Amino acid sequence: MTSTLDYTTMDDSTFRQHVRDWVRGHYPEQLRNPRKRLGTDSSHEWYQLLSRQGWLAPGWPRELGGMGLSAGKQLIMMEEMEQHGCARLPDTGLTMLGPLLIHFGTEEQKAFYLPKILSGDHIWCQGYSEPDAGSDLSSLRTEAIDAGDHWRVNGQKTWTTMGSEANWIFVLVRTDRGAKAQAGISFLLMPMDSPGVQVRPILNLDLHTEFCEVFFDDVKVPKVNLVGEINQGWSMAKALLGFERIFLGSPKQSTHALERLRRLAQLTGVWTDPVFRQRYADLHLDLDSHCALFESFADALRRGEPLGAEVSMLKIFQSELYQRINEVALEIAGEQSALLDPLPEDRALYPAGLFIQSLPTTIYGGSNEIQRNILAKQVLGLSA
Repeated sequence: MTSTLDYTTMDDSTFRQHVRDWVRGHYPEQLRNPRKRLGTDSSHEWYQLLSRQGWLAPGWPRELGGMGLSAGKQLIMMEEMEQHGCARLPDTGLTMLGPLLIHFGTEEQKAFYLPKILSGDHIWCQGYSEPDAGSDLSSLRTEAIDAGDHWRVNGQKTWTTMGSEANWIFVLVRTDRGAKAQAGISFLLMPMDSPGVQVRPILNLDLHTEFCEVFFDDVKVPKVNLVGEINQGWSMAKALLGFERIFLGSPKQSTHALERLRRLAQLTGVWTDPVFRQRYADLHLDLDSHCALFESFADALRRGEPLGAEVSMLKIFQSELYQRINEVALEIAGEQSALLDPLPEDRALYPAGLFIQSLPTTIYGGSNEIQRNILAKQVLGLSA
């Protein structure tokens, strides 16, 4: 049953303790600290628990099924769930499409789509990246042609997370070939079972098919599935990036990786080696510095201040530190470094798997090269 408490009236300390107690009492123990992102079947129980509690959409307005929380309280929920080892949900609809519809959707779109996201009837994936248009979408080629009462969509998307499990996709499409760069792009909503949609899973190095290619062959999309104004899709998509950047910059991954590095070092006998201990200390200091930086942005959110372009530093520092920690773990794992399975002596340790998982972190969510360009232009004022 959905909670009737008004969390906005709680002070942050009381709210944090309330979240901590509820999560500890309700989160399925067998899902703590999963090795991989859970699919829809594995995460269904946790999704429905949060849905019944009314906690699926902390930032949505209360009248639309959310909690109406400030960014600061949303951050508290994220921190407490990360600390407990809660799995990430199939949350694209919750964190990306939902907020976009709330800001730019019609009343009819909100009434139809938002309840289905909260119930879990609609699981969404994101159709942004293409083979030649990743972090920079100026080369986007998937096209939507005006065909009277509908759009006719042709093209391809790639690296579509959860593409084989989602039943809906939101897609950035080019609707004006004559426009420059990111102009001329529109935002469409599409059922994945539409005739002409083909999904091809991509097997990654971790032997997992989380990512997919999605092909569109003369797919008919009703005109009512356009969100916002035509040719304004990229402007709307950019509006969602601020909170995603601080989420991707959370110290969670590096904190867990460093703890596993310590346990691995003790298991392999290198923990007492002075050279290793110096490397470990250096990584620990880097993590402490990153945590301090993260807290400075978190404090700004708690004060209700907007995040500027400098938040890109978080994603850069976190992803590169995470990779460096896992590279050291791979070095000291010896013959075990070639195995994806957990070590028999400690099932929480799987150096090769963590190393492979760390590799794409500098790419997703806007590659680190793009993030550095953002800092150079918008923070340092450097020319292209």
